[in-house]
Amino acid sequence: MSLNTPVFLKEREEDTSKFVEIQQSQTTCIAAEDPLQNLCLASQDVLKNAQQNGRSKCLKCGGSRMFYCYTCYVPVENVPVEQIPHVKLPLKIDIIKHPNETDGKSTAVHAKLLAPEFVNIYTYPCIPEYEEKDHEVALVFPGPKSVSVKDISFHLQKKSQNSIRGKNDDLDKPSIKRKKTEEPDLNDSKCKDTTLKKIVFIDSTWNQTNKIFTDERLQGLLQVELKTRKTCFWRHQKGKPDTFLSTIEAIYYFLVDYHTDILKEKYKGQYDNLLFFYSFMHQLIKNAKCPGDKETRKLTH
Repeated sequence: MSLNTPVFLKEREEDTSKFVEIQQSQTTCIAAEDPLQNLCLASQDVLKNAQQNGRSKCLKCGGSRMFYCYTCYVPVENVPVEQIPHVKLPLKIDIIKHPNETDGKSTAVHAKLLAPEFVNIYTYPCIPEYEEKDHEVALVFPGPKSVSVKDISFHLQKKSQNSIRGKNDDLDKPSIKRKKTEEPDLNDSKCKDTTLKKIVFIDSTWNQTNKIFTDERLQGLLQVELKTRKTCFWRHQKGKPDTFLSTIEAIYYFLVDYHTDILKEKYKGQYDNLLFFYSFMHQLIKNAKCPGDKETRKLTH
């Protein structure tokens, strides 16, 4: 009997090891399916209370809204502004919204609510002039000419150099002799300052983006494509892959990549609160789809 004991112990250790492995695998799968569960968020108690109390008045326009007013970009009366997080961003964000995009369904307003001094929302055809600043502005939009986030600085500098070359060529006359090998002056202030200062997003359904994207005012901007990630958006567009992100998801993931690839800093949840409203709504809808699990929901909340 004593001869079989080591074998028994070994089998037990193997079973325990497999059990731990399976649990870890399940945890990893859950995290992969729901990337919102591990966010570093401020307390959402204010949203839970607002949900229980129902719609409230917008202090600006007087409209009846839940959580926030999507036309005035402010929280409603029963969501005190001091109880929602304030997110500091490393650059400015412009959002160009399609006129047919339903205000109440757009997630772009979340960015304006949570980082008001860093975010501006424009309704197409209203687009800011970027021509003189195209060496420090980029547009997030997929396509054959798009570059990755980590290559933004390189392409902005290249763009700036080409711009200076073009201006020098315009000034070149027969009476002015210039060397053929002459390069743009790298000390030029425009060429020197090629740091990304503003990023532009288009807020619309994917079927409507073409009208805004092809606008000549955006054609000169560097295009940036995000890494492939799956959306958690509950209003999934029919016929589109699950890698098509909502506007707030695109903003969030861009900033995470910018922080690690451009700023070269470890990401520690600095921008997670941009998903403060989004993650709460996502959880509400997720719970609503599981009406039979009331006890579990009581415990988790």
